[in-house]
Amino acid sequence: MFGVQSPFAAGQATPHLMLLGDYAHNPLVLRRSSNDAEVGSVVSSQLFMHLNGSFSLFNRVNLNVNLPLALYQGGDSPTSGGNAFASPSGTAFGDLRAGLRVRLLGEYHDAFQLAVGGYVWFPTGESNAFVGDGKVRGMPQLIVGGRTDRIVWSAAAGPELRSLQNYGGVEQGTMVKGGAGLGVLFGKSRQLQVGPEVNVALSTENVSKRTTNAEALLGARYRVVRDIELGAGFGPGLTSGIGTPQFRGVLMLAYTPEQRADRDKDGIYDDVDACPDNFGDPSDDPAKNGCPGRSDRDKDGIYDDVDACPDVFGLKSDDPAKNGCPPPQDRDGDGIYDDVDACPDVKGIKSDDPKKNGCPSDRDGDGIYDDVDACPDLKGVKTNDPKTNGCPPDTDGDGIRDDVDACVHEKGKPDPDPTKNGCPTAVRVTEGAILILQQVQFDTAKATIKKASDPLLDEVAEVLKEHPEILKLEIQGHTDNRGTVKGNEKLSQDRADSVKKALGSRGIDQGRLVAKGYGQSAPIDENTTEAGRQKNRRVEFKIVEKAAKGENNAK
Repeated sequence: MFGVQSPFAAGQATPHLMLLGDYAHNPLVLRRSSNDAEVGSVVSSQLFMHLNGSFSLFNRVNLNVNLPLALYQGGDSPTSGGNAFASPSGTAFGDLRAGLRVRLLGEYHDAFQLAVGGYVWFPTGESNAFVGDGKVRGMPQLIVGGRTDRIVWSAAAGPELRSLQNYGGVEQGTMVKGGAGLGVLFGKSRQLQVGPEVNVALSTENVSKRTTNAEALLGARYRVVRDIELGAGFGPGLTSGIGTPQFRGVLMLAYTPEQRADRDKDGIYDDVDACPDNFGDPSDDPAKNGCPGRSDRDKDGIYDDVDACPDVFGLKSDDPAKNGCPPPQDRDGDGIYDDVDACPDVKGIKSDDPKKNGCPSDRDGDGIYDDVDACPDLKGVKTNDPKTNGCPPDTDGDGIRDDVDACVHEKGKPDPDPTKNGCPTAVRVTEGAILILQQVQFDTAKATIKKASDPLLDEVAEVLKEHPEILKLEIQGHTDNRGTVKGNEKLSQDRADSVKKALGSRGIDQGRLVAKGYGQSAPIDENTTEAGRQKNRRVEFKIVEKAAKGENNAK
């Protein structure tokens, strides 16, 4: 990047040189503190030439020196409150900067690298010429970055330790500085890099927009030949802090030796290595340079450098991917070679789908081959029973498969009517009730349940066990209008209590049951006929509380 250094120190004992032109427009503008109105530019234009040199050791340590030379400076020499601010002019040297960087983690082509470093500035520039501080200052940094095939990135941050300065009433001393950049690499040799970077500095004394510096830059670097780079960038200032220009442009020419990759570590760079992933020997023949010697480890008469299976005795082939490899096998004898047989140990049939080629057929696509699928044309589930393996499941366990069971979640009995097959004969569960298709029978004018109703109550109890989501069930007793109102209320309550007790004796938690007698208050038919009164004398089961779907409601 232009303003953000990278963690890697490129070179064993390698020099790097750079000339960098840096133009800033309005880096120092005088403004009134009352309304932020611009009075004039103390420095309206500033053009620096940076003479930069560095020396890298052991691909780990980088020593750096930078000398800035102001080639041109100009401004309006504004006045305010009787104070004149003289603008600079002419050429002047800036503060000499020395730097050190030490890589701690990561190699040049690694996606993550870590380093520590820093800079020290020496007061070689004149402070009244706006090119120096007049005092020594320094900045330690933590630096991270990395490189992938098409991306480079870096970020650095640290405090700039400096004495307090006063710029027209604005005091600025030690600052926290940071920057980050990202570059996208283009071209076959990744010789073009394009990307943005951002640099920010915050005062530790008095944070405000006049003491905050922030700039963005869009830059490009191009390696015109192996060791020479050209670069350019431009971008705006993002704040009105001291030293932040409205616009900055940079132009660079650098000698920086290319870091060439050597993946197999044979001392022959990948761009001239004919076998970049195999340790080899130098050769005057470009087609053999960096390739292994003409050995034949498996003694099959095919040299290792062209043997696709150099450690297994094989046969010669015109296909480079098979040359020197054993002939293909067919363990299951189905005529489909193992290398393309998805089921190499089971005889199968040929298929255009590589995942099915050589596998037995599976017409219904349920993952159970037809030869062991009891229902080869119906998707099913795997079981240990050959009679049901591959067939649809039986969710309620009543012996009737789900695909023909009209009541999948309730045990029932076979029925020739498809709408009733697998459904209970006497009990049905709806959203709000358990419906009984027969009446609970009692002795006349008593709460004693007749033996004839035992199968019905057995089925009600079984349904409650199969539906633990029913948390509360109201057992309602009803009568016709014969007799007194109070007598009928007591009879209906006694009968509801008897049913509750009967369900309890069948293993139903009494806490799930509420018995309530309604007497003659809720008829469902006329009480003027025997048939109507017969319907009104009844027991009903109303669901009053259910568990939310998915909730563990086992009692």
